[in-house]
Amino acid sequence: MQYTPENILVKPNGAGVDGLVTEVTPALAGWEYINFQVRQLDAGATWSFETGGHELAIVVLSGTVDVAASTGNWTGIGQRANVFEGPADSIYLSINTSFTVTAQANTEFAVAWVKAEETFAPQRVSPANVGVEVRGGDNVTRQINDILPPGSACQRLVLCEVYTPSGGWSSYPPHKHDVHREDAQGNVVEADLEEVYYYKINRPEGYAYQRVYTDEHSPLHQAGYPIDALVMARNNDVVLVPEGYHPVVSPPGYITYYLNVLAGSAQSLANVDDPQYTWVKDTYKTRNSEVPVYPV
Repeated sequence: MQYTPENILVKPNGAGVDGLVTEVTPALAGWEYINFQVRQLDAGATWSFETGGHELAIVVLSGTVDVAASTGNWTGIGQRANVFEGPADSIYLSINTSFTVTAQANTEFAVAWVKAEETFAPQRVSPANVGVEVRGGDNVTRQINDILPPGSACQRLVLCEVYTPSGGWSSYPPHKHDVHREDAQGNVVEADLEEVYYYKINRPEGYAYQRVYTDEHSPLHQAGYPIDALVMARNNDVVLVPEGYHPVVSPPGYITYYLNVLAGSAQSLANVDDPQYTWVKDTYKTRNSEVPVYPV
């Protein structure tokens, strides 16, 4: 598949059937694992689904929901007014699980599901259990909220929220994870991962820029389908990262949020930097005081 700026950027559909805002399928993305949706429900409305041969996570972006599943029930999931108020409240469900989401108030949530074969216990990842980390330095300081980090009790899903402050960069130095490689001890040094970036900006007119590009080490590049796309992402936009490096920059005056969904050859974030730019890590002198973006 040839990836271009036009098909790497997925625009919102507008609230449609069952409040569907935006959707990514493997057929649309040209990949194997990740399905992704964002949905809006009015107070009292419901949405039902069956995971089948997938593991699945529900991430409440705003509002509050109850989740009634064949493997458990959870009430009062959510509570934040928007993604800039605190960490997410999330539910993980394993394969062959049926469930219904009921909105206690007007609610927006993301749902991601990926192919899986193994069974894991359902779990709630409450805001108190989300690991919050500040990474980088100078104008590459950013906040990472780990929902399902590597080592979580699941098969393939990796989930995190990232906040990039005014004028800052994230996913930088540019890194990639598109070839599965292990060292002599069997440790994964690079995983082959598909990735979704789902964007929110703290003001409605805001935007961010993201570049997705491959080099000679990426399989698509070697197959004659190199990627070099620069896209402008706004509220509710999705950027697809099938392969290659994928840095992000937030304009001055705006906080950029994105929900990352990853899945592929390992439940891992093992990646490699673009060797042209990795030297930047050695130059950081301080950290941006605007991060974290809310008290933690």
